[in-house]
Amino acid sequence: MSRRCEITGKGVLTGNNVSHANNKSRRRFLPNLQEVSVLSDILGAPISMRVTTRGLRTIEHNGGLDSYLLDTPNRNLTAEAQVIKRRILRAQSKKQAAA
Repeated sequence: MSRRCEITGKGVLTGNNVSHANNKSRRRFLPNLQEVSVLSDILGAPISMRVTTRGLRTIEHNGGLDSYLLDTPNRNLTAEAQVIKRRILRAQSKKQAAA
């Protein structure tokens, strides 16, 4: 499983450890990924995903998973987020058709 956020797309960065003697060795900067279950109001079920803490704050700032995905253009979303967005749109259209 890749170390990449399903919302923001943030991944692993590389750089150097630099000692006091200015010796350089390669290192990896890992994103702060958390396995979370985010509740979707339209689907009525929790969705399990690996999200950075920054991505989780972004979801909460925008009013939840549904409103974040529906308001964000597809070009700014990762492939996993686009799949969830399509599920939400299908469920939303079914609810509107039934009403």
